[in-house]
Amino acid sequence: METQLSLPSLRPLAREIAALPPSLGPVRVIGIDGHAGSGKSTFAGALAEALGGVPVLRLDDVATHEELFGWVGRLRAQVLEPLAAGRAAHWAPYDWVERRFGPERALEPGPVLLVEGVGAGRRALRPYLARLLWMETPRAKSWGRGRNRDGRELSDFWDGWERAELAHFSDDPSRPFADTLVRQSSTGYEWTSGATGAAETGACVTEGDEAPQA
Repeated sequence: METQLSLPSLRPLAREIAALPPSLGPVRVIGIDGHAGSGKSTFAGALAEALGGVPVLRLDDVATHEELFGWVGRLRAQVLEPLAAGRAAHWAPYDWVERRFGPERALEPGPVLLVEGVGAGRRALRPYLARLLWMETPRAKSWGRGRNRDGRELSDFWDGWERAELAHFSDDPSRPFADTLVRQSSTGYEWTSGATGAAETGACVTEGDEAPQA
């Protein structure tokens, strides 16, 4: 099923998500994955609003300079395990300027939690997800957006990030396991759901990437 959506009409997708069975205690955890710069944060914000203002956990707040993808244990202990038990999660977002964790925040076990960021659909997290959404923006376009957004002062960081992301998706791709593919268009978003959605969309943008050479 493919539907073209303007931002206000994400409600059909929101209703579809709200009807899913809980995947982590009482919570329906929805992963939103894609390349850096693919539009995950903007889409997650719009979808959260369509869902009535549900919380969004951004993996940029969980990762660190030293652990771009090595944050699974911390996320599991601070967020996933408490929510699975029906308790509030307590976690501290990382400050990328100060290079340290900031004040602790609480996250109550509500009906839906959106988890957005590169790696939201990794194998260690998929058992906790009610649905995995993949932002269908090509890698080169996504990275170009990200570099333009962050400016030249972060070009060295982006060089390292691109190598790390390539290595991550080469070992642990998300897109082949996505339940829903999301494409941004001039009028909003198009989304494709169903087991055959990924197969019908052409070549996988995360499969076939070679790990970078040191």
